[in-house]
Amino acid sequence: MTRLRVGLIGTGPWATQTHAPVLAAHPDAALSGIWGRRPKAAAELAAAHATTAYEDLDELFAASDAIAFAVPPDAQAPLAERAAAAGCHLLLDKPVATSPEAARRLTAAVDRAGVASVVFFTLRFAPPMADWLADRAEEGPWFTARADWYGSFFAADGTGAFDSPWRADKGGLWDVGPHALSVLTAVLGEVTAVTAAPGPEDAVHLILRHAGGASSTATLTLRAPAAAEGLVLEFRGERGAAAPAGWGASGWGDSTDAFRSAVDALVQAAEGGKRHPCDVHFGSRVTDILAEAERQVAARQDSELQAQESTQAP
Repeated sequence: MTRLRVGLIGTGPWATQTHAPVLAAHPDAALSGIWGRRPKAAAELAAAHATTAYEDLDELFAASDAIAFAVPPDAQAPLAERAAAAGCHLLLDKPVATSPEAARRLTAAVDRAGVASVVFFTLRFAPPMADWLADRAEEGPWFTARADWYGSFFAADGTGAFDSPWRADKGGLWDVGPHALSVLTAVLGEVTAVTAAPGPEDAVHLILRHAGGASSTATLTLRAPAAAEGLVLEFRGERGAAAPAGWGASGWGDSTDAFRSAVDALVQAAEGGKRHPCDVHFGSRVTDILAEAERQVAARQDSELQAQESTQAP
């Protein structure tokens, strides 16, 4: 079998620590080249993995069968449209975009080109978690579930573990929200309705209805106090309560193993296999849900502000 030539767009921490090393070592893929908005960084990363740094995106597309993305979502969507139009399969990061319109344009471009797509929802590909979710889906039906991400990504002074302006701007809803939706829908089915309310800092509380009749909740934040940091995932139904043992430990969410599995999935899809459940269509639906939640949060905050101003008026 000829290895799938996969180009990489991005030179940040995810690209350097996960994407490039996995693609360079994958038995069924070949790292065909790297493009980044910082040419020097692209050249350094390419040299570290014995591949080519491209300054022209079209040249990278021509040298590749597929493109992997490690860039902010609103940069990813238009670049991925171009890659699809050039006939390249897509290994996308989550969220695929933060605008429903951009996500739909990307989905349409993928459908027009007839290329395969996989979106890297980490926990849907990490082998222990993926298997655990599949087992829970087989055990259903479930009555309700919760998926809470109490992240402490940002320090009190606003600095983060690494420079990520889009996370600072969009908060936990858009960064860890896709993880919550990916695990909840894997077991409970498609989300049919969402209700959202703001919490402290960037925290957002979601109530979700699912196609099978179950409901779920999620609390999402990147700015929790360090002592409050943690993850909660549980499903409740006729069998009782189910939660993954060791949830939050590296064995349940190792990004390297998960990304390797995502590459496996893209190789299979590119060879003519069936669409992966985490394809661009699912990624676009996640964007729709999060955008609606964001709209509701903004409306509630505006209403609260107006109420405060009216009570303070002379």
